[in-house]
Amino acid sequence: MALRAGGGLALLLPLLLPLLLALPAAGSVNGSGAEAAEPLGGRAEPGLNATVSTEVEFGVCTVTCGIGIREVLLTSGCPGTEAKCIVRVEECRGPVDCGWGIPISEGLACVKMPCVYIPPENRFKYVWKMLIPNKTARILPDDSAIMEVCRDTRSVTFQCETQENGNIIASVKYTVYATTETETKKSRRVETGQSRRTMTDAILVFCLVTGIIVTVGVIFAMICMILHWAVVKSIWESKSGQDNQGKKLANKRSLCNTE
Repeated sequence: MALRAGGGLALLLPLLLPLLLALPAAGSVNGSGAEAAEPLGGRAEPGLNATVSTEVEFGVCTVTCGIGIREVLLTSGCPGTEAKCIVRVEECRGPVDCGWGIPISEGLACVKMPCVYIPPENRFKYVWKMLIPNKTARILPDDSAIMEVCRDTRSVTFQCETQENGNIIASVKYTVYATTETETKKSRRVETGQSRRTMTDAILVFCLVTGIIVTVGVIFAMICMILHWAVVKSIWESKSGQDNQGKKLANKRSLCNTE
């Protein structure tokens, strides 16, 4: 009997072995699912590092063309009681064509002109061109962000292209006037300033003369009143007496009417 029982157990053991091995595997799968339900480190605290959805607002770009920077603001989930907080500062870009620029410095002999860029300066590539009417633009060897040009006998137009990874992100133009035109403009400005100054002086003189005439007239009237005070007093008294008599007559008429 013992041998028969042992033989039956030996025959059942290969059938039960897969079931015994499957039970720990199922327990491990359930355990991993429970661990995956909660992230490592517990629940996320509210704040800048929260995993909840947040609202973002973008600030105004520092430029209207080319490349600039702007602030990225968080409108919910800020620490403390702040309604908005700055998350980061990022680049912003506008239209490529910036039109006509203003030189950094402009003298009678030379002019300094800047390209459009943001720090760091060596991040971009700068291509300076000389624009010639009805001809192809001439590329200059200067590749710096600021170029200094001395005036010539004729006016010249320059253009700077700011490039990044082979793409143009900003373009600005400058006109360097000739020496003769600069002197002519300077003389015109001087003449305009002198004419404005002359007009201002004339207005001031007119106001001064008018004020003096009015002041002299008032003083003369006061002197006449002081010298003829008796006559003025008699006129005033006679006028006040007539007014009193008129009031008395009016009162009498009102009394008669009431009776």
